Amino acid sequence: MTPEPPERTAVVTVVGLGADGWAGLPDASRAALREAEILIGGPRQLDLLPPECAGQRVAWPSPLRPAVPGLLAAHAGRRIAVLASGDPMFYGIGRALAEETGALRVLPHPSSVSYAAARLGWPLEDVEVVTLVGRPTARLAAALHHGRRLLVLSADATTPGEVAALLRDRGFGPSRIRVLEQLGGDRERVTAESTADDWPAVQQPGDPLNIVAVECRRAPDALRLGAVPGLPDEAYEHDGQLTKRHIRAATLGVLAPAPGELLWDIGGGSGSIAVEWMRTHPSCRAVTVERDQARAERIRRNADRLGVPGLRVVTGAAPAVLAELPPPDAVFVGGGLTTPGLLDACWEALPGGGRLVANTVTLESEALLADAHRRRGGELVRLAVAHAVPVGGFTGWRQAMPVTQWAVRKPLDTSSGADR
Repeated sequence: MTPEPPERTAVVTVVGLGADGWAGLPDASRAALREAEILIGGPRQLDLLPPECAGQRVAWPSPLRPAVPGLLAAHAGRRIAVLASGDPMFYGIGRALAEETGALRVLPHPSSVSYAAARLGWPLEDVEVVTLVGRPTARLAAALHHGRRLLVLSADATTPGEVAALLRDRGFGPSRIRVLEQLGGDRERVTAESTADDWPAVQQPGDPLNIVAVECRRAPDALRLGAVPGLPDEAYEHDGQLTKRHIRAATLGVLAPAPGELLWDIGGGSGSIAVEWMRTHPSCRAVTVERDQARAERIRRNADRLGVPGLRVVTGAAPAVLAELPPPDAVFVGGGLTTPGLLDACWEALPGGGRLVANTVTLESEALLADAHRRRGGELVRLAVAHAVPVGGFTGWRQAMPVTQWAVRKPLDTSSGADR
């Protein structure tokens, strides 16, 4: 009996291309493209390949990400080469492919960021990279700090003008801007240095393949926003429903955000807790629940203004809407504590090791927190802040309403493994 031939193991090869196309590829990348039976990429990338790459050419559909599993399945068992811009594992298609297949071979090319740093003479480890490809321009605001250097990955030819407009709007009009186009290719171009203030209001768009270099300079009269929780109250649009600066900083301290974690902010008010949670790291996520429509819209504006447009705002009443939300790593309750079942619902939603923090200024809610502390443990504290104010010709202390805070960590489910 003739044995069955072994099943061929298909490996997806991802080849990074630069603006110099085929001419800039090393031998290993060229060989992979020649040998591929299926060549997947954008139309521009596929057009860069010579006739000797004889595989079937398949252009990515739009939207791209949902199409990945289907395309891989449709060509299973065949040699697939996917074309990517620069380094496929740096804001590229490599991530999506790695999530779909364990048989992935990556042949990178220098990224546009590496080229830009080389052209500008900027040490790459001192530069923050912000991508605006498929993302709102507003997310750039979170990276604006005086003296910092940014490399902004552009969505298209309009991005440099949008970046300049945002810099002016956020008080960084003196920032220096250069646009680097077609890096590594025959049509490479680096614009003369300008400032956001001097950027022409009407300018012919340049090449869509570009990166924007920004040296941040804050205008003298602009509000200074630091990198840690406790932004000035003036940074927020609000109607009085705002966790004030010093209480906010203390609250974020016990919530202890970590990269990738998700916060539920219940009774969002102005959204300050959720906003500053997300500002601690680009991968931090938050959902804020606010039943008042006007306040929910205000939260969205604050999130956009302060560089975290990805904040999800749910308009509705807790605990009714909580069942629709993804499981949190931490929960903050800033309003609605007297709503029946709210604290218990938040507690039940938390995984082992998750944190719950609740603030109140009323006696009724304070009694609820004292009872929760008795039943669940944790830490019950009273936070008081006083400000020096004029008293006639002298100075005295004006006490703000004290805040009672309950902070607790849910015990670990020892059967599920490690500490969070």
